[in-house]
Amino acid sequence: MTERFSQVRYEDLAPEVRPLADDILKVSSAALGGPYNALLRSPDMARRCFDFLDYLRFRTSVSKHLNEFAILIQARIANAQYEWWAHDPIAQRAGLSPYIIEQLRQCKRPEGMQDDEALVYDFCIQLTLNHRVPDALWAQAIAQMGEQAVVDLTVLSGTYVMVSMLLNATQVGIPNGGEEPLEVLSPLDIRQRLLA
Repeated sequence: MTERFSQVRYEDLAPEVRPLADDILKVSSAALGGPYNALLRSPDMARRCFDFLDYLRFRTSVSKHLNEFAILIQARIANAQYEWWAHDPIAQRAGLSPYIIEQLRQCKRPEGMQDDEALVYDFCIQLTLNHRVPDALWAQAIAQMGEQAVVDLTVLSGTYVMVSMLLNATQVGIPNGGEEPLEVLSPLDIRQRLLA
């Protein structure tokens, strides 16, 4: 798979875009790569996305390990190789069990999840694969997480669907030609496995 955009170079950016690039470089593990390589081709949108992602990644009301779990769920559903590669180590550092991560990577509903992890899994899977959350699950999420966290989790899920689409459409690969971490599965297969 060949990436569809050449890598943006800082020195080639317009002077008015460089402050955004500077902000990206402060937080991105891939410098101006990953989704930013595509986003910087639309600088006004890139600024808005960056500010939005800054909230969803670093200021959200959802705990860090659950937030990263939700991102990995979206990566698995979308076969988003780069997204998985980037967020797997972040999720582990945030305290998500490598065992849980590995089962999700294999496209299985993870066994041994804590109650809050199972709630986030069920919520994100239902929302993304069925585009709805059943009443009982919604009530449980509100009761256990609170309204703000449920809204933040919902928006995070949708946003990382967008990030996955951007990465997949532009065929962003793993840096340095690394091995892809996810087996590419059909949407139907993913749906059947994760809803099981």
